[in-house]
Amino acid sequence: MTSTALLVFAKAPRPGEVKTRLVPLLGAEGAAALHAKLVKHTLDTVRAASLKLVELHCAPDTDDPFFRHCEGHYRTALRPQVDADLGARMHAALDPALAKHDHAMIVGTDCPALTVRHLRQADKALRNGADAVFVPCEDGGYALIGLTRNDPRLFDGIAWSTATVMAETRARLQRLGWKWQELETLWDVDRPEDYARLVESRLLDDKRATA
Repeated sequence: MTSTALLVFAKAPRPGEVKTRLVPLLGAEGAAALHAKLVKHTLDTVRAASLKLVELHCAPDTDDPFFRHCEGHYRTALRPQVDADLGARMHAALDPALAKHDHAMIVGTDCPALTVRHLRQADKALRNGADAVFVPCEDGGYALIGLTRNDPRLFDGIAWSTATVMAETRARLQRLGWKWQELETLWDVDRPEDYARLVESRLLDDKRATA
């Protein structure tokens, strides 16, 4: 039997440090509360997918009371993220995961449209021989990356949080000669218009996240 590690990347929900583009709309406390809801929604989705190993990779560290609550409530292991850019943090997290498991996937917490079905489809793609699998986002990034092997060239020098992330990643994959699969493109929550879409979708009201 092959095994897959699922790593959830999350920041501590500290006012003024998360969802900063929503602070003018929600206030610092409101934006932090929304971030906490998104993290919990992601962990609910991950738990419902029934993948065997789940780790919560925490920034800036694992000591925040919110993470300690998540550790107990979701029965997930806590791991600190390294102090580096996003690419280096993902590469550092994937190395030990892939040393112990056949595949590893990283998801963020900004994409409430990511469901159990997407997680299982991504896991299936890796089990069926893909070197990599992605869930692209409408803003040009991705909400999920899954790998069967790790290479720093997939991450080095990417302009993270820009519209070119997925396009540049495709170019890296081609140069590496890897086989990859992309699932349906989803949307994440960063800007006021995203928040309006989130409210209308009522995704945070649905704990099943199975559609």
